[in-house]
Amino acid sequence: MRRYLILDDGTAFAGTGFGAPIVTTGELVIQTGMTGYQATITDKVNTGKILAFAAPLVGTVGINRDDYESIDPAIKGVVIAGLADVPGHFASKMTLDEFLTRMRIPGIFGIDTRALMRHVSNAGHPFKASIVDADDEHAYDQLRALVIPHNQVQQVSTEKPYPSPATGRNVVVVDFGLKHSLLRALAVRNCNLTIVPAPTKAETIIGLSPDGVVLSDGPGDPGDVAYAEEMIRGIQDKLPLLAIGLGHELFARANGAETVRLQNEHHGLNFPVREVATGRVDITTQNHSYGVSADSIEPDKLLVTHVNVVDGSIEGLRHRLYPAFSVQFQPEGAPGSGDADHIITEFMELMDANAAPL
Repeated sequence: MRRYLILDDGTAFAGTGFGAPIVTTGELVIQTGMTGYQATITDKVNTGKILAFAAPLVGTVGINRDDYESIDPAIKGVVIAGLADVPGHFASKMTLDEFLTRMRIPGIFGIDTRALMRHVSNAGHPFKASIVDADDEHAYDQLRALVIPHNQVQQVSTEKPYPSPATGRNVVVVDFGLKHSLLRALAVRNCNLTIVPAPTKAETIIGLSPDGVVLSDGPGDPGDVAYAEEMIRGIQDKLPLLAIGLGHELFARANGAETVRLQNEHHGLNFPVREVATGRVDITTQNHSYGVSADSIEPDKLLVTHVNVVDGSIEGLRHRLYPAFSVQFQPEGAPGSGDADHIITEFMELMDANAAPL
């Protein structure tokens, strides 16, 4: 079925539809990772996005039971160059086409994704996009009228607290749009988890008597989740804190820093990050449109711990007075390299040190 990917600047790319045969609109994001499409599609950070994959062929390993980052993906569409309709992996349970059809997500293949990436990169700003049956003026009018929502965290955060029981350290995870792989990374370290909604107050978290708190990654502009900043200020001086992705941006804002939209966004699996103190470089998974402004950091509060090797952007912070630190990248990987897994181990050590008697 002939379909079109259209952008709000009037550009159109013709291709063939697959997945759900419906019209969709959303913000276009270029995913540069060559692998891990199932985890990327089900990552709640991509809520409301139309994902364009740079990989020349997508669908080669189908969909398996282990690579879900959420049960119900919240993306708006998938754009690829080539579609593998016969998976070649023993663990595959269904094809990508079957999965997207089941999840009511439209896709389009046969797109010149190299040209699309150049177009987006040269523009230097985000595009609204649609997958439609005809690139007529009505479709463009509908697209230009689209208002990007500002309640994305509210859409994907859990509505009620729930446990993930284990025996060991007691950790509260604040859900801004968490990945299942984060819960796995904590579970294998014998953490008894309580997952709480994004608007949870500091006193509620403290009342659970945790050994530490994790602020998860999530979608959208951190400015839309400003209510969480008061909670962060209420716990960072009392409990060990690890903040990831959107959580990192909120941690920075809670301590006086500003966040900005990146001109060249980070969506992929191969971003080199250097630890300032040691010079160690990790290849990291990243998925964010916003970052912390280096000029806004208050040096008496926050110490820059990690920087991006390519563009120099802030990738990690540590509070100078409290047992709290953050990273912009995703330390659990999944998909991508496990280089940065030591960040979670450092959080375990921080909790243990904080609990040790004086």
